[in-house]
Amino acid sequence: MTPEQRLADVFVALAGCTTDGPPDVAGTLEVLAHGSPSLLGVGAAAVVFAPDEYEAAQVAGSDPSVSRLEHDAVGWREGPGNDCHRTRTPPTQAALDGRPARQRWPHYAPRALGLGYARVVALPLRGHTGISGALVLLSHARQSVLTPGTLTLGQSMADFTAVTLERAREADRSRTLAAQLELALSSRIVIEQAKGVLAARLEMTVDDAFALLRTHARSRQRLVSVVAREVVEGHADPGLTGE
Repeated sequence: MTPEQRLADVFVALAGCTTDGPPDVAGTLEVLAHGSPSLLGVGAAAVVFAPDEYEAAQVAGSDPSVSRLEHDAVGWREGPGNDCHRTRTPPTQAALDGRPARQRWPHYAPRALGLGYARVVALPLRGHTGISGALVLLSHARQSVLTPGTLTLGQSMADFTAVTLERAREADRSRTLAAQLELALSSRIVIEQAKGVLAARLEMTVDDAFALLRTHARSRQRLVSVVAREVVEGHADPGLTGE
């Protein structure tokens, strides 16, 4: 398989994780993490995805040891992924055994060196609403320094992933909102029907019928819509309907 075919396969797989239903965030991150090393010529890759400060970061790596490294880095709040995501540091290839890396990442650098990696660079996951994470690329000493063209390709993959997940999450939120609105409308219709039933049966106004319905539901710690449906379907509490 040619590099172009492998690249196309990765983009197709990334898009396929979010086509139907809720977004498969974990699957999308796995595709990017596992596809990056061979396409970009690095030893390993990891993706850190944290689009919201109130959500726990999700991490995927091309191998378990790298996944653990980046997961721990989230807790340490250090490492190139953290710098790239949190402080918006421009992507630069750093030597893990250099003094700057050791001083800036006292936990991360020794751990990565112990895994056999010599250099690292992080590329931001850039969506339309901002940076949602980072693609971390780790290289062995024998591997060449990444060229500007390779970094551009990696950035394109990171950006495509960010935009794909962003759109999938927006679509999922829209589906959830639509379902909630549909449920609210359905409940409202049932309540109106129940008010009419009670008003006719008990010879009262619809406002008094609603007050009765609401009081009955609250006294039994039940939803008004549930009690209303029982009234409409003819199996409500006789004490409410006067039967």
